[in-house]
Amino acid sequence: MAFLFLLAAVAGGTLSTFLYSPRMPFMVRLCAGACTGMVIQSSIGFIAASWLGLTLTVLWISTGAMVLLSLFALKLRGADIYREIAGETSRTLRFLVHPTRLIIAYITFYTAISLLLVTVFAKSLFVRADGIYTGLANNLGDLPFHLQTIFSFAYSQNFPPENPIYANVRFAYPFLIDFSAAMLVRAGATAAGAMWMQGVVLCIAFVGLIHYWTLELTRDRLAGFIAPILVLLSGGLGWCLLFQDAWTNGQGVVDLLKHLPRRYTIGDFPILRWGNSLTTLFVPQRSLLFGAPIALVIFSQWWLALPRRNSSNDERSLSEDLLISGTTQRIALDVPGNSVYRMLAAGILAGMLPLVHAHSFLVVLAMAACLSLLFRQYGAWSAFFLPAVSLGLVEIWWLTRYSGVHVHLLSGWHLGWDRGNANVLWFWLVNTGAFIPLLAVAIFASQDKNRLTSTRLRRFYLPFTLCFLVPNLVKMAPWIWDNVKVLFYWFVASAPLVALLLSSWLKRTARWRVSAVCLLCTLTFAGLLDVVRVVEGAERYREFDNDAISIAYEIVKGTEIRSLILHSPTFNSPVFLTGRRSLLGYPGHVWSHGLDYTTRENDIRQIYAGSPDADSLIQHYQIDYALVGPQEGSSVPVNLAFWSRFPLVARSNNYSLYKVR
Repeated sequence: MAFLFLLAAVAGGTLSTFLYSPRMPFMVRLCAGACTGMVIQSSIGFIAASWLGLTLTVLWISTGAMVLLSLFALKLRGADIYREIAGETSRTLRFLVHPTRLIIAYITFYTAISLLLVTVFAKSLFVRADGIYTGLANNLGDLPFHLQTIFSFAYSQNFPPENPIYANVRFAYPFLIDFSAAMLVRAGATAAGAMWMQGVVLCIAFVGLIHYWTLELTRDRLAGFIAPILVLLSGGLGWCLLFQDAWTNGQGVVDLLKHLPRRYTIGDFPILRWGNSLTTLFVPQRSLLFGAPIALVIFSQWWLALPRRNSSNDERSLSEDLLISGTTQRIALDVPGNSVYRMLAAGILAGMLPLVHAHSFLVVLAMAACLSLLFRQYGAWSAFFLPAVSLGLVEIWWLTRYSGVHVHLLSGWHLGWDRGNANVLWFWLVNTGAFIPLLAVAIFASQDKNRLTSTRLRRFYLPFTLCFLVPNLVKMAPWIWDNVKVLFYWFVASAPLVALLLSSWLKRTARWRVSAVCLLCTLTFAGLLDVVRVVEGAERYREFDNDAISIAYEIVKGTEIRSLILHSPTFNSPVFLTGRRSLLGYPGHVWSHGLDYTTRENDIRQIYAGSPDADSLIQHYQIDYALVGPQEGSSVPVNLAFWSRFPLVARSNNYSLYKVR
C-alpha cells in the first residue's frame, strides 16, 4: 500500500506538469512530477492531519486530492496528455525495433545511476542481528533525529508539531520530508523502507532535473551527462591522500581500493569540509534532498519563461544541431509556453519551500529578486512573487511562532566559511580542486571566435555567485558548516558551465580530450572513493542495540502517545525509536536549531542526581516518565535510591522506565 501511495503522488505530480509546461521530455516530466507530487501530497496530508491526526482517513484524503489534481489536468490538457502518451508509445516501440546509440547511452547512464542510488540509500538505515545500523558516518547523528521526527508524527500524533527533541516548543524546522515518511509508515512501510523509497525517488529526480536544466542552459547533450556526475561525485583534492595511505600501509593503490581506510572528501583531514553531495548532503540532510529537485524545477521554469534576444529562432522548436563526437545530433527540448503559467507554477512551488527546506526558500527568493532586476519582465515576475511571498511568509510565520529560536545565534560575520585557520584560496582549492578555475574559464573563454557561454546564460548565472560569496562572509546558521546548504546551490548552478567547458574540450583534438578526461577525474575521484566506501560497507555504525530496541518497544506499549519522557541528552536515546516527546535530545542538534539547551541540560543533571530541586523540576517540566539505562549512567550522575521511589513500569535488561507523574 505504501508503494501505491507514493505512486499516486508521482502520477498526480507528473500530470500536473502539463498545466504549466505542455511540452517537456517525458522522463523529465516524470522527475519533476515525482518531487512536486510528493510535496503537494504531503502538504495536503499535513493540513488534514492537523485536524484529524495522522490516520488512514488522512491518507485517503491526500490520495484523493492527487486524483482530483490528475483529473483537473486531464480536463484542461487532455489533448496534450494523450498526444504525449501516443508519442512516447511510438518512440518506445521504434527503439525496441531500431535502438539508437543515444537512447542506449541514456538507458545505460540512468541504469547505473539508479543502481548506485538504490545501494547507497539502502546503507542509510539497515537492521542486523545485533541492532540498527547506518553505513554513513555523516548520518550517525542525523538518523536518530529523523527517526524521532518520523515516529512523532506516525505514532505520537505530533500536531501541531512540537520540537521532538525539545518539548513544549514549536518545531521551527522544515519537517515535511519526515512527515511524508510518516505517511508512508502509516501506509504500511517500515521506517527504513519509507526513507529508502524517498531517497531513491528524489535523488533520481534531482539527477534527471539537473541533466535537463544543463541541456536547456547549454544546448550541449554531452554537458547534460557530465553535470550530474560533477554534482553526485563532488569532492576536492582529498584523493591525494589515497597515495599517502598506500605508502603508509605498504600497499599498492589497487589493493587499497578494496579496503579504503578513510573518507576522502570530509572528516579525517581538518581542511576537507566540502564533502560529497551524495554521502554528506543527500543522505543525512533529508530536507535538502527534498528541496533541491524542487528548486531545479523552479530554476528551469525561470529560464524557459525569460525572454531571449532572438525570439524568432528560439520559438521555432528550441531544437538545435549539436556536434557530438563528430556526428550531428538533434536535441528536442521544451518550447516556451505561457510565461505567466510557468512563473505562477514556480511561485506556488517556491511558496511551499519553507516547510520543505528553509535554505532553499531563501536561495530561490534571493535569486528571483536579482533576476527580476536583470530580466525585467514585470508581469511574469509578479506571477511568481505573488504566490511565493504570500505562501512563504505565512508558513514562516506559522513555523516561527512560539519557536524559542534565538535569532542572534543564526547570523554574524564569518570570513571564509568553515576554513578554520587555513588560507581562504588554499582552502577552496583543496575542497573543490580545479572546479573554480574551470568555472572562470567557462565564463570568459572563447571558442571559434565566440564566447563559449552566451550573454543570456552569463546574466542568468550572475546572481548564483552570491550563493558562494555570502556564505563566505556571513554565518547563516549557528553551526557555520550549515552554510553548505546555500553554497550547494552555487555549485549546482556552476556545474552546467563547467560541464559545457569539458564537453567542448572533449570534441577537440586528442590533447584537449586527454586534458578534459584528466580534469574530470580529479573533480570526481575523491567523491567516487567515498561513495565506493559506502557501497562496499566499509562504514558501519550501530545506532541502537537490541536492548535499546526492546525498551523502545516497551515504551510504545506502556506509555500514552503524548507522554514526555526524560532521558540523557544523547544523539541515540531509545526514546527516539518511539516518537514520544523528549525533554532534551542531543544538544548539538538543539543548538543548531537556534535553541539554548544549557538550562535544560543542567536541570536534567539535577533531576537524575536526585537533588533537593528534583521533584519541583519534574513538576515544572511536566515530565511523565524517566528512562534510566546505560546512557544515563555514563553521561549524568544517577541516584538510584531517588529513582526507587517511583513505580517501575517497564524494564529490559539494563534499562528501566519509571513513572514520575
